[in-house]
Amino acid sequence: MNINFNYRKPEAKGKKVAYFSMEFAIDQCLKIYSGGLGFLAGSHLRSAGELNQNLIGIGILYKHGYYDQNRDSNQQMRVDFIKKDYSFLMDTGIVFPVSVHDHTVMVKAFYLAPDIFGTAPLFLLSTDIPENDYLSRTITHRLYDPNEATKIAQSIVLGIGGAKLLDILHDNTDIYHMNEGHPLPLLFYLYSKCHNLEEVKRKVVFTTHTPEAAGNEEHDINLLNEMNFFYSVPFHEVKEITKVAYGNLNYTLTGLRFAKIANAVSKIHEKVANEMWKGNEGTCSIISITNAQSKSYWADKKLEEAFEKGSEAEILNRKREMKKALFEVVADQTGKLFHPDVLTVVWARRFAGYKRANLIMRNFENFLNLITSSQYPVQFIWAGKPYPEDSSGIHLFNEIANQIHPFENCAVLTGYELKLSALLKRGADVWLNTPRYSREASGTSGMSAAMNGTVNLSIADGWFPEFVKHG
Repeated sequence: MNINFNYRKPEAKGKKVAYFSMEFAIDQCLKIYSGGLGFLAGSHLRSAGELNQNLIGIGILYKHGYYDQNRDSNQQMRVDFIKKDYSFLMDTGIVFPVSVHDHTVMVKAFYLAPDIFGTAPLFLLSTDIPENDYLSRTITHRLYDPNEATKIAQSIVLGIGGAKLLDILHDNTDIYHMNEGHPLPLLFYLYSKCHNLEEVKRKVVFTTHTPEAAGNEEHDINLLNEMNFFYSVPFHEVKEITKVAYGNLNYTLTGLRFAKIANAVSKIHEKVANEMWKGNEGTCSIISITNAQSKSYWADKKLEEAFEKGSEAEILNRKREMKKALFEVVADQTGKLFHPDVLTVVWARRFAGYKRANLIMRNFENFLNLITSSQYPVQFIWAGKPYPEDSSGIHLFNEIANQIHPFENCAVLTGYELKLSALLKRGADVWLNTPRYSREASGTSGMSAAMNGTVNLSIADGWFPEFVKHG
């Protein structure tokens, strides 16, 4: 196949890296992300672009994205799935087959050029094309589809499809970087070429993120085999190299057995991850490389200039302007007018149970005393997206909204994506983080908040103990 565009710059530095991730938060308008994993991947692609690293991203183009978070007529959270179109993506013309459940599924590759949003090159794979039947087209409709077979199929498209694309491009990739375990079939595709685990290990690095059980995906090994998860590797050989004869195959554990090295995403998470997987034969070392966010993207430029000049008046003035910009969204969504001279506390992140969005409200009498104080006035804002099928997370979102509804200095916002995230981080005075200890792998939202003159108030988990300076 004749590829008529140069996606890797001749002057790019370092080994050829292909960075596989289920989600990338690149820009507000490209809705292929849900939370921290995507925010990190987006920052990695921005930083790699700025640093001229020889890295390309491999992801999936979701027709409906994650979901659109809105409110119904009773002000309760509503989940909407809306088709998306992107005129700025280049149709590469590359279409190729992958096998899913002994069925041929055609995959098309789209390309996001570096100059569109200032990133490293990114390829996005889609099965929503005329060549496929309806069921095959739905594989790439929704990020984190709740159907087990669809989830497995997405991993096959990302892992095997991404690796096949690189072969079609004659990319001669040096390093395959798996951002979490979702692209695991990639490893079996690589293994099928050499049937040598050590040879595969030389080319694979792996980032494991979450200490949550739900974040370490696993499925029955027989089902995975039936769905062609292991590409052309004979099943008896799969069992031998994965050390799983029956039962569930864990994506994270398998990734640790196929990589030359893995990284946790903070020093605390390194301890937690090593404790989680100790005693398992054949795993690689897990070191810590603490997550980071791209300062050039997240930090407000005017505030940065005021900091560099050391002008307290300019810092305070710019912070006040940023709070006003946030409060326009608060007023638009809720009809409540917040004041820029009042201390503003923000809790905003993925609505997962262990993150405890309502912790500050557990003792409601204390919370009432806090928000009704005339001596020390305060304003509270919550934002975040529960998983669309997480009824308890959606209930918690609605419960908080219902409880704070009567108070003019408390608000819950919908649509927590890149744009709102930036407004919240710039407009907050205090960024509140309340996870159960050791279950927040990193928590990078506080990093980009800190870049905007916001104080972090957090449980001593994730990256925070590495950053905090007492006094």
